[in-house]
Amino acid sequence: MPVKQPAPGDLEPIERASRDELQALQLERLQQTLAHAFEHVPHYRRAFEARGVHPSDCKTLADLARFPFTTKADLRANYPFGMFAVPREQVVRVHASSGTTGKPTVVGYTQGDIDTWAELMARSLRATGARRGDIVHNAYGYGLFTGGLGAHYGAERLGCTVVPMSGGQTEKQVQLIVDFKPDIIMVTPSYMQVIIEEFRRQGMDPREMSIRIGVFGAEPWTEAMRAEIEASAAIDAVDIYGLSEVMGPGVACECIESKDGPVIWEDHFYPEIIDPDTGNVLPDGSEGELVFTSLSKQAMPVIRYRTRDLTRLLPPTARSMRRMGKIVGRSDDMLIIRGVNVFPTQIEELVLKQGRLAGQYQLVVTRPDRLDELEVRCELLPEHAQADAAAVGTELQHLIKSLIGVSASVSVGLPDSIERTLVGKARRVVDKRPR
Repeated sequence: MPVKQPAPGDLEPIERASRDELQALQLERLQQTLAHAFEHVPHYRRAFEARGVHPSDCKTLADLARFPFTTKADLRANYPFGMFAVPREQVVRVHASSGTTGKPTVVGYTQGDIDTWAELMARSLRATGARRGDIVHNAYGYGLFTGGLGAHYGAERLGCTVVPMSGGQTEKQVQLIVDFKPDIIMVTPSYMQVIIEEFRRQGMDPREMSIRIGVFGAEPWTEAMRAEIEASAAIDAVDIYGLSEVMGPGVACECIESKDGPVIWEDHFYPEIIDPDTGNVLPDGSEGELVFTSLSKQAMPVIRYRTRDLTRLLPPTARSMRRMGKIVGRSDDMLIIRGVNVFPTQIEELVLKQGRLAGQYQLVVTRPDRLDELEVRCELLPEHAQADAAAVGTELQHLIKSLIGVSASVSVGLPDSIERTLVGKARRVVDKRPR
């Protein structure tokens, strides 16, 4: 669908700045951040000294490569408040991860950090096509998860009317969408699929809903899923990126006029791509692990945080700042099946390409003997419920073997046979191998 280009007055000056202007601001803020972390966070003082570097050694942006990485293990080792760079009394809010794989990672915000976050989320929403007065249906989860409140504050800062629905209660989600007629929905892409299915279950056409823009994030999703959602709901599906350790949602966001990858707000976050095995910095355009250094955070600056997300840095297009490619997977989510590297998003592309299958799927990994076994579970679309499931499965099995290079069994069920996510992110991988 055609999208009106933003007027120059709609953009902040930094969104139109030259590369030299942007890099000068980045270096100034980077030097301040390194000094702030060194002076106020014992972990960073120890890590810098162990690496033999001092904040004064950062003369250029390239010098950042001399400084140590920060990992999720470092955050957990300093649980709960050991990474804070201001007195705890100056921290006005705390968020935390779920902690399903260990202690939760805790993030703190000063009032200045909250204001910056709200401004960057407002900038992100404006980039997606949202405008003052729009109704935003916010189905991201509220609470310790950063998604709900991050989206909420940004939408309010932009001047939108926010419906703080949170996740779950799918029938009520549909009821409020029908009754309130929102312009924008903010939700995980997998749960948007569930909402679309609920519209159909109630006998309504999801393409007739009032929503014109979906702002989707919090989990990797493919171009195939974008196309499927846009066709099913007649909306523009826009990608937003963030992670709680760096800020929350709004670290990067696509522009609706280009939809060619999230623009990283480089005036606040300095990105690098590294080789996940060696840690060496790779040139723009190379695929590797995304690393972020915060440039303006007060309560909890992060230096070279390893996100584990695998992507590329791309040149600027709609804004003056670089973009990131689609997340192809996570270095810690990659499955190795009989020596073949497999990412869930690779399977997703093939499931959606098949044509008769819905976007819901699960990968079940077992080791009944000495070798790993991969089962791909998926389901037929309602309009293809009478299709030959065995034949569809054989076709998908062939695609997986020929295009990914791994042997897998494929189970094709009836519509709605795959477990649905009611809140938050889809559970795509069920790993039953012995630890």
